Amino acid sequence: MFDALTSKFNSIFHSLTGRGRITEANVSDAMREVRKALLEADVNYHVVKQFCKDVQQAAIGAEVIKSLRPGQVMIKIVHDELVKLMGPVDTRIYFVSPGPTIILLAGLQGSGKTTTAAKLAQYLLSKGKKPCLVADDLQRPAAIDQLETLAQQVGVPIYTERNTQDAVKVARKGIEFARQNGCDVVILDTAGRLHIDEEMMAQIEQVAKAVNPHQIYLVCDAMTGQDAVNSAKAFNERLELDGVILTKLDGDARGGAALSVKAVTGKPIKFIGVGEKLDKLEEFHPDRMAGRILGMGDIVTLVEKAQEQFDAEEAQKMQAKMAKGTFGFDDFLKQMQALKKMGGITSMLKLIPGMSQLGELDMDEREINRMEGIVHSMTPEERRDPDIIDASRRRRIARGCGRDVQEVASLIKTFKRSRDLMKSLSGGAMGGFKSLLTGKLDVFSALNSGRKIKQRSARKRPERRKKHRR
Repeated sequence: MFDALTSKFNSIFHSLTGRGRITEANVSDAMREVRKALLEADVNYHVVKQFCKDVQQAAIGAEVIKSLRPGQVMIKIVHDELVKLMGPVDTRIYFVSPGPTIILLAGLQGSGKTTTAAKLAQYLLSKGKKPCLVADDLQRPAAIDQLETLAQQVGVPIYTERNTQDAVKVARKGIEFARQNGCDVVILDTAGRLHIDEEMMAQIEQVAKAVNPHQIYLVCDAMTGQDAVNSAKAFNERLELDGVILTKLDGDARGGAALSVKAVTGKPIKFIGVGEKLDKLEEFHPDRMAGRILGMGDIVTLVEKAQEQFDAEEAQKMQAKMAKGTFGFDDFLKQMQALKKMGGITSMLKLIPGMSQLGELDMDEREINRMEGIVHSMTPEERRDPDIIDASRRRRIARGCGRDVQEVASLIKTFKRSRDLMKSLSGGAMGGFKSLLTGKLDVFSALNSGRKIKQRSARKRPERRKKHRR
């Protein structure tokens, strides 16, 4: 997300590097480029105009701290203004007692409401709540079937009623169903509608008046840019929104909707959808998002994801193995599988400060599967102690996984180098983390080089056979 905008900002701030003082002239030059970058990102024109004015006022005449460069000072100023632009945001959902707390989801057709309803249910389950889904989209064919399938995947109860077009009745019965089943949160998945469709807008107003929801969220497709912002403004005038959920943000390289919604509508972004899987719904934090936009990473989100996947006791065992140099391929596989659940190497790199540009590298996540194939072809003894793997064992492993011998050798060699590096740096948590990351990147490059070796050898074989015939 925001790849295009991040690249532009990095270029702008790099141009300020080496200056001894931020002057009005170089600030004006930089802000001209910032204005252009934001407009290209489909940010609302009036928002861009005010944002650039605020940044310029804060930046002109700002003294550069001796240990910093002007580019870094500008990054700090722009970061603070981005946080103001997108925030403040309280991501908490306020639950009523006695329940159930009623959450109504509205939005345009195709914005991802049904999937978001299931993602929100998954999120609430992780918070210790017992949500219930209500299929109140009676317009779209198969909408009820889709929500039933998603509810089964999440493991939550669902209320459905077919052969009716009375959305108000279904909503009321759905809430009663939730009470009878001991659910403390009800999520109403309503039909998609255009904000200019008066009949459909009147219908959702009737549903809202009938059930009096405690929270109303508008689900917007981030990739529609300013159309998402305009629809949010129109829906807010009819429903009094409590917040916005931006979907498909992982596929939006521009980010105009995320930067414009709060300023135009006055309603905060509460959650963002960052993937198709049901666990890919994140709370929206303006400070973290500003860091991502400026290429500063998002270490807090990275740590939260790591805590979800890594058990504290298991992590201590891993650190002890690193210190002793007994870290084996079985341990390596566990970490690779955890990385998959965290979103893979590429998405993880973008969350690490200073690593955002590495995240743009072409790292094929299928490499993890290739590595797993090689490791699974090893015997348990070889996985525990890679030092015993000699030439004959490498040939057997290569035959077992269908890979080239050079790929197997490269993986083993880089693994040993990474293991030794982790042992030397295991005294510090950050050092160990960096060494582990370095090891994984080395493994990727080793496998890539292995494929190149295989391709080169394949090209040369016909020539050697031809020479032999002569």
